[in-house]
Amino acid sequence: MKNPGLDRDSLQTLIDTLASFGKQKLPLKVRLDLDEKDLFPLDLIRELLGPDIGLHLLFIPEDLGGLGGNAYDVYRVSEEMAKLDLGVATAFLAIFLGTDPIVVGATEAQRTYWLRRIADEGLIVAYAVTEPLAGSELSAIRTRAERVLENGEIKGYKLNGTKQFISNGGYAQLYTVLAMAPDGPSFFAVEQGTPGLAPGKHENKLGIRSSNTSPVTFEDVYLPKENLLGGVEGKGLIHAQSVFGFTRLMVAAFGLGGGVAAMLRSIRYARERVQAGSPLAEKPGYMDKLIVPHVVRLEAARALIEDTAHRLDQGEPELQTEGAIVKLYATEAGNAAADAAIQAHGGYGYTREYEVEKIRRDVRITTIYEGTSEIMQWTVSRDRWRQHLQDHGQYYKKIGASLEALHREHPDVGADAAALAVNVVQETTERCRVGRLTRNQHVLFELGELMTRAEIAANFARYAAGGIAPKYQPFFAPPAIKAMSRICAREAALDGLGLAVRLVRGMDAVDDAGVADFERALRSTAITACAKGLMADMDVVAKALIEQDAARA
Repeated sequence: MKNPGLDRDSLQTLIDTLASFGKQKLPLKVRLDLDEKDLFPLDLIRELLGPDIGLHLLFIPEDLGGLGGNAYDVYRVSEEMAKLDLGVATAFLAIFLGTDPIVVGATEAQRTYWLRRIADEGLIVAYAVTEPLAGSELSAIRTRAERVLENGEIKGYKLNGTKQFISNGGYAQLYTVLAMAPDGPSFFAVEQGTPGLAPGKHENKLGIRSSNTSPVTFEDVYLPKENLLGGVEGKGLIHAQSVFGFTRLMVAAFGLGGGVAAMLRSIRYARERVQAGSPLAEKPGYMDKLIVPHVVRLEAARALIEDTAHRLDQGEPELQTEGAIVKLYATEAGNAAADAAIQAHGGYGYTREYEVEKIRRDVRITTIYEGTSEIMQWTVSRDRWRQHLQDHGQYYKKIGASLEALHREHPDVGADAAALAVNVVQETTERCRVGRLTRNQHVLFELGELMTRAEIAANFARYAAGGIAPKYQPFFAPPAIKAMSRICAREAALDGLGLAVRLVRGMDAVDDAGVADFERALRSTAITACAKGLMADMDVVAKALIEQDAARA
């Protein structure tokens, strides 16, 4: 079903309200104090949940008292929250995750009861799934839900077990808990104060220190049968997996927002910092290493986030693979941008008052929660590998052909280089099939990375040529979007060539006599040739970024 979401004015009002809230209530000194003292800003969270802002209403359908926001709205708000403070943003990720099992899996009566309470009371919600020994393997959970019978009928359940790394765990007023019932994993709604529920000590973390992360223990926690979400046991994994495309999009937006925040500070610093008689912004070595590549990756990530959000809002199902691709790429891009920002600031980047070191610590978690980067790589390679087998290798061939057609119509967006990157994926995947290399987990990780880079470049080229989602607007230097797309495509092809040779040759899947044939199949000569103009395009992007920042100042 299509979800139109908020109208443009309403969304912009919400974003402007968030920006105003950040300036008033979360200035730099407050953010640094919360980080240093490892404090969860409960009063600020309650204010965001209060009637004046009601940020949580974005996640709740209109007929149940919410705003009925769609994937695009959630992405935009998530990015803005992450640019402000990723710790505070994580509190809202937890509320959203905790609400999900109710939205997708509860009975109509349960949805009405719980979602109206969340909307009206501004409840802090926690998603209690992860366990000490299970990690991301949801099917390995050990928390048990034992039936309580009366006259042979199920009267309720008793929960026993421990959850680990639960965001909002120490302050939640409502927990959605995944436990193993007799008929399989199931979600239960558990209210704060239920006898036997005990939050543990807050974790002392590297980053997002303004978020609360705690273990939660359940000891003979009795729940009436009405608290089994959906009223049927064994649906928990289906409920969890059904929203991965959506929730991973949200974390991707966190990675994007963190990276954008880091780059904004670095571009401003480059304009103001004079070295050897001229600003750093005028030094190609500085801009081409520490700024431009990261801005390009962030904009490429934004284009796929936009595309995935648009498809979700059009009601397209089964976007778990796309969610994994965008989560993997955007969070890794955000981490790389934040790391480069420290280097870009030199010694100042290592100090607290410039905040980029905090951003770097905060954004690190985005490659871990909601599925690690390695799980994302494995998910992408598993799904695309299955597609490769089902359609006899046609999946990437069709993408490549569409990119070649796009290049004929729009020769200035790098679609030809993106087609080369896609061809590398096609040939490498086929070599892995023939050599049965996917039995090796490392190969699956590398294939997932290769596929992600190529699909990102393909999507960016389409957007630079005019886009397919009507709301898409680049954040960084819109006049240079085509140059950014060309850079992204070239790097996907060049890096993909090196990765493919290392993978296939390194696994001894090609002998000495077959290396030349493999390189011809990869079109290595054409890939090398496509590097022409790369540095000139980087100069175009650098100039546009500096001009844009000067206009903002």
